[in-house]
Order: sequence, then structure tokens, then C-alpha cells
Amino acid sequence: MMKTTTLIGLTLLIAAGTAGAGVLDPECTAQKAAKGAAAKATVGVGGRCSPAEAAKDTAKHATGIDDKGSLKSGANTGKDAAKKAVK
Repeated sequence: MMKTTTLIGLTLLIAAGTAGAGVLDPECTAQKAAKGAAAKATVGVGGRCSPAEAAKDTAKHATGIDDKGSLKSGANTGKDAAKKAVK
């Protein structure tokens, strides 16, 4: 009886942890930000991507900077990064 109760309790804890484990910092794009803004205007609830977050993520991706502020290995720098940011 004790083992069954413990097993059920552990299963519920794992299930609850898995259900709440979403992406904490989603990869925002202009398209996701626009969809979120449209949903917020019509339904009242939007996504997690704002235009500011989309611009920040696009700039990070274009320059090759990771979340910690350092350059990723093999990242484009200089003129290549500027060309990608403008596109």
C-alpha cells in the first residue's frame, strides 16, 4: 500500500513538472509578434512575443550573439552580420 501511494505521488509530481516546463524564452520573430498582437486585439490574450522581443531576438540571431552576451562559435561578424540585420 505504501509503495503504491509513493509511486502515485511521484508520478503526479513528474507529470505536473512536465506540464509546466515550457519554453521560458521563445524564439520571437516579427510574424509571431504580429500574430500575438492580433490575438490580443481580438480575443484579449496574446502570445509571449512582443515587437521589442522580436527585434531583440532578430538582432541576436543576425549578429551571432547568444543569450549570455557572447559570440557563438562560427558566428558571422562585421559586414556579414550587418547585411543579415538589414535583410
